[in-house]
Amino acid sequence: MADARKRNQPQAPAAKTPRLPAGATSQAYLFLTITALSWGGNAVAGRLAVGEVSPMALTALRWLCVVTILVPLAWRDLRAHEATIRAHWRRIALMAVAGFTSFNALLYAAAHYTSAVNLTIIQGGIPVVVLVGALVVYGTRITTLQVAGMLVTLAGVATVAAQGSLATLLSLSFNPGDVLMMAAGLAYAGYTLALRSRPAMPQLAFFTAMAAVAFLASLPLLAFEVTTGSVIWPGPTGLAILAFVAVFPSLIAQLFFMRGVELIGPGRAGLFVNLVPVFGAMLAVAILSEPFHLYHAVALALVLGGIALAERGKGKVESTAGARR
Repeated sequence: MADARKRNQPQAPAAKTPRLPAGATSQAYLFLTITALSWGGNAVAGRLAVGEVSPMALTALRWLCVVTILVPLAWRDLRAHEATIRAHWRRIALMAVAGFTSFNALLYAAAHYTSAVNLTIIQGGIPVVVLVGALVVYGTRITTLQVAGMLVTLAGVATVAAQGSLATLLSLSFNPGDVLMMAAGLAYAGYTLALRSRPAMPQLAFFTAMAAVAFLASLPLLAFEVTTGSVIWPGPTGLAILAFVAVFPSLIAQLFFMRGVELIGPGRAGLFVNLVPVFGAMLAVAILSEPFHLYHAVALALVLGGIALAERGKGKVESTAGARR
């Protein structure tokens, strides 16, 4: 009888999964797509800048423009978190030098020697470098699928660097631009790993502080160009390129990515970064009329396929961790 009464009692409603506001997912997808498109366009801008503005001048002026725009917007947060910035200035400086100054300076220098298609496909290998770095630095577990994804992605990068030639790969006679882009990828991977333990402060203030350091760190590079007579100050075309890289890859893309992460979380938002080599290759062919060879298609498929494998492996690690909790 007691069991019958218990069965007849109204049951408490099941807990509902929190839902995003109407349109939030679509908004996040739009923001993140624009982000990937902007970052893909950065390599194309680097190629367009050849002969119009020198690499270090473009890097320094880019971050000067960003700081000029951001400081008024973030001033209140900067003042409120001044103590945090002072306490963590070394970490902020290292992250800015690696992820902002070094990455862009190396990318723009690489653009003088290699194609934008190569630049974006090599850039697509950064998530795999981050994966390896997370294992070394933080002891993050890596599954068999992630290892497979890493090897496939590296094969894609090697295919681009060797221009599809096994003889070139074995002789290690790579294009200097591809090597510079690989170095840029290592610098940005280091910055990405450091984000895991970034100082606790508003994202806009943190971004502004790093942009300011990036500008200061680029001044010695600009001074080198000036003293060696290799500097090219931007004319009308150079100014248009500068406006693009300052507003889209530097400012809008960063802010949109932050907002996308807030709306749908870092895991789902991070997948959109995989679109960067796709958009970059498309823009390079459409705007620069660069040739898209068969080895480019093979490399792009390997890079994206490897990242997809790594993401699946990552999901399995997270599911196992969740079950243990």
